[in-house]
Amino acid sequence: MSHENPPSIAAPDSSRSKASTWLRGILGCAGVGLVGVLVVIVTFAWGAWGSTDFRRVAPEEMADRALQRSQQAYEVMGFERTIEPGVEDIGVSTENTLDSDYCYDGGLLGLDDKTVDGAYSMRHGWALDHVPASQAIPGLRRLRQHLEDTGWEVTVHGEGEQDKDWELFAQRDGGAERMSFTWYQDREYFTGGASMPCAYDPAWKEGDVGPAGDNQRPPAFGPARRD
Repeated sequence: MSHENPPSIAAPDSSRSKASTWLRGILGCAGVGLVGVLVVIVTFAWGAWGSTDFRRVAPEEMADRALQRSQQAYEVMGFERTIEPGVEDIGVSTENTLDSDYCYDGGLLGLDDKTVDGAYSMRHGWALDHVPASQAIPGLRRLRQHLEDTGWEVTVHGEGEQDKDWELFAQRDGGAERMSFTWYQDREYFTGGASMPCAYDPAWKEGDVGPAGDNQRPPAFGPARRD
């Protein structure tokens, strides 16, 4: 009686198995990379959309807000002089000014640099001459504490040494609002400023030129009047 040999079963091709595993790995990495790229694109697009999602606020209101920020800082510092509007000699004389600047649209990927029609950013700047160290140094330290206590993030705090300038910069709402202060030891000159978030001017019309709100003029600036 003859016995037939059972049919042989072919051994799996190890080279094909390795190639398949390698291909799946490549596709998996590509998928992860594609997801990462999409996340970056969506993040940029969302940030760009939000960058022009400004509130509609009249320049006069933004100017008042900037003045209030400066007023609070001025009082915390302990200054008592009144500063008339304008500036005669930048970096030397007293200053009390309102300035409006353009706001920009970064585009879909945040790579553009286009001005947004009707949008503006308001800033109040002020300065005092003849400010001695006995007034500037304790005033800046009080101001830093006040800002931190009222929800501001202090981003720069440089206490001048060896004739270096003293600096105090703060922001809140992700940098939408900013304040900056510098005391120049060598000439006893103190500067301060408050910048407001970008906003749309409700009165802006097609064809208007320049940043909205660039015609604002502050009142005399100084300590709050107390009856």
